[in-house]
Amino acid sequence: MEQIRLQKYLAEAGVASRRKCEELILQGRVKVNNKIAELGCKVNPEDDVILLDNKKIDTKEDLVYILLNKPIGYVTTVKEQFNRDSVLDLVKVKQRIVPVGRLDMYTSGALLLSNDGDFIYKITHPKHEINKTYTVTLKGIVKKQDIEQLKNGIEIEDYITKPAMVKILKTDEEKNISRLEITIHEGKNRQVRKMCEAIGKKVQALHRSKIGNIGVKDLRIGTWRYLKKEEVEYLLK
Repeated sequence: MEQIRLQKYLAEAGVASRRKCEELILQGRVKVNNKIAELGCKVNPEDDVILLDNKKIDTKEDLVYILLNKPIGYVTTVKEQFNRDSVLDLVKVKQRIVPVGRLDMYTSGALLLSNDGDFIYKITHPKHEINKTYTVTLKGIVKKQDIEQLKNGIEIEDYITKPAMVKILKTDEEKNISRLEITIHEGKNRQVRKMCEAIGKKVQALHRSKIGNIGVKDLRIGTWRYLKKEEVEYLLK
């Protein structure tokens, strides 16, 4: 077998995205033939023994692509130092999978998981600009100028968000709440929460209903399904 770059092999073996695999190598967590590997080294998987955290990386498993309707209270990290519930506790498959992107602990909804490192890289790379649609319940009644700010881009921390699609689903003056549908294609940390805070509204509930046109309406909270072949192809377009 022809030699390939170590980070490419790790990604194709389903460890993580290629970028994340590069980080693992730089952290000294990867060994080749019992020696700490260097970034850029090449391996022959048929002859070399490749270890991550002293555990052997097996040859490539069947690739899987999963859609989970994540409940509130679960983290999307692979290693959980505080012993909190992880989304990996909900999806039991023989392959070693990782979340594709993140949802914070208090956000529910659509989350992808896979063992295809190239798929993970492509889906999470900013240039792909895949729409993500959220339903958000806010404390307070939103005004027209609030919606325009969200639509046109709003300053949060050190950047201005790109234009979003925003629709009012419901306002209830008696309960003093508003419910919006917000669609963005950026993936900044806790972006929707920060956008709503920037217009002076506190988020009471946040749910990601769709990634692109793939939604979780027909999935009970906490359940999952495999993506169809055409859905995987759609996400990669």
